[in-house]
Amino acid sequence: MKIKTTLTTLCCAVLACTAFASTANAAKIGVSMPTQSLQRWNQDGHNLKDQLEAANHKVELLYAGDNDIPTQLSQIENLIAANCEVLVIAPIDGGSLTQVLQGAKEKGIPVVSYDRLIMNSDAVSYYATFDNYKVGQIQGNYIVDALKLKNDATPPKNIEFFTGSIDDNNVNFFWGGAIDVLQPYLDSGKLVCKSGQTKKEQVATQNWSTEEAQKRMENLISSVQYGPQGVKLDAILSSNDSVANGVTNALVAEGYNKDNFPILTGQDCDKPSVKNIKRGLQTMSVFKDTRVLADQVVKMVNAIVDKKEVPVNDTTTYNNGTGVIPSYLCTPIVVTNSNLKEVLVDSGYYTEKEIK
Repeated sequence: MKIKTTLTTLCCAVLACTAFASTANAAKIGVSMPTQSLQRWNQDGHNLKDQLEAANHKVELLYAGDNDIPTQLSQIENLIAANCEVLVIAPIDGGSLTQVLQGAKEKGIPVVSYDRLIMNSDAVSYYATFDNYKVGQIQGNYIVDALKLKNDATPPKNIEFFTGSIDDNNVNFFWGGAIDVLQPYLDSGKLVCKSGQTKKEQVATQNWSTEEAQKRMENLISSVQYGPQGVKLDAILSSNDSVANGVTNALVAEGYNKDNFPILTGQDCDKPSVKNIKRGLQTMSVFKDTRVLADQVVKMVNAIVDKKEVPVNDTTTYNNGTGVIPSYLCTPIVVTNSNLKEVLVDSGYYTEKEIK
């Protein structure tokens, strides 16, 4: 499969860490991230802090333990009490912050929902994320193309599905985008899910846990009899890399290798998955350059602080239950072994050594 990466997109990725938007006014910014146990949230938090500080803001960055909701609620309360002028929040559970954010609304503190949409709160002013429906579409279309499902002569292919945590609103978009692409092939019989587990709730992975994904994949191997010498498994839709890593662990333990590995999707380009892509043990990952997202959030924060028009490019898609939240959607990039170096190393996101 030929993957094209535009020069413009790559330039954005290269320049994202250095092209900080300046602001005439410095402000105290509170940043709440869900966990440090996943690589991507460590990178998101520190990229955001670095870029906000480079724009002369004072930043308080807090991580909520290991996806601990009470800890995040307490930390947000403290950020509000500390009179932060803007809050940037990536929620653990998009529906758990309604009450605590009333304090922000009462104090007139704008809230930017970061990557995951905060639900059922009219305190949310803006949302910054990647086009998460498109992420799902990219993964679904990759499977369609890789398995040649558009070719009438292609025999039925076996597929299993994995997505993330149901309390993460992004799952609705990842899953929705992918299943909208793949459902016609399930309906026609070109794709077959031997386990029968094709509903979002059936294929969810609590906390996007690698361990939980591995256990479920092991159960599928046992119940369906998948294996290099057993029932053929052609593809696995995995919504992100931490889940894909669990799937990979189970498949490798069953005897799969680079020569017989199923098509396996992912997202985030975490280091273990990038290494697996190089080894032929994961097929692709959707790259969401956190530097680009952080750079966009800095621009939004600067505009809020300076009382200027906040840059958004979507005012119709993301309704959090209280109304549509003005949003900025960044563009994701497909990464495979063929363009991995160009997108991840040449752009400065990783060094060769980090993903060796």
